[in-house]
Amino acid sequence: MKLWSESFKDGDPIPGEFAFAVADPAQHARLSANMNPQLAWDEVPPGTASLALFCIDGDAPQDGSDVNRDDVVLPVEVPRGDFFHWTLIDIPPGVTALDAGRFSGGVTARGKPGPAIADGGQPWRQGLNDYTLWFSGDAAMAGDYYGYDGPCPPWNDMRVHHYVFRLYALDIPRLELEGRFAGPDALRAIHGHILDEAQLIGTYTLYSALAKK
Repeated sequence: MKLWSESFKDGDPIPGEFAFAVADPAQHARLSANMNPQLAWDEVPPGTASLALFCIDGDAPQDGSDVNRDDVVLPVEVPRGDFFHWTLIDIPPGVTALDAGRFSGGVTARGKPGPAIADGGQPWRQGLNDYTLWFSGDAAMAGDYYGYDGPCPPWNDMRVHHYVFRLYALDIPRLELEGRFAGPDALRAIHGHILDEAQLIGTYTLYSALAKK
């Protein structure tokens, strides 16, 4: 199976319009267009009953206490973990592309609705992304963040973040998940049902010395 995008090439930086925030010299960062990128795929294996898509940043600092502080720079070697930016499941097997901006456009305070998608009667569902936890203590932003919300790495982080878009071909039409679910729940649910997979990686940074390159 192959996965690609017209929005960016594998291994290249993700353009700012597909990010949650872009660099801003006056205030470090500002909100961006936050569109989901265009994605397309082919060579889906026979027997595929549905597809599942994830976007995961594996470079997220595990300790948030020094994130976005003027008096601290996050070194490359601090402990890192996964931050889920998108979980899209129950994609019909006949679908071969997702248009840019189809599932997200602009930053929605308190999050976009979900998990069901009101999109022409399609049975797709989206999970909670990790902005749900990140904004949980912010009275103006707290809420359930379903679907795609793009890159917003710490602006004081010296590490360039890598965003992995991974598509799975599955042998079941609907994952055994009910109600509210997040990315890790969906990853556990696809275990034992994977026929094939493909991935695409984009990079992003808000650290001023790197963002200018």
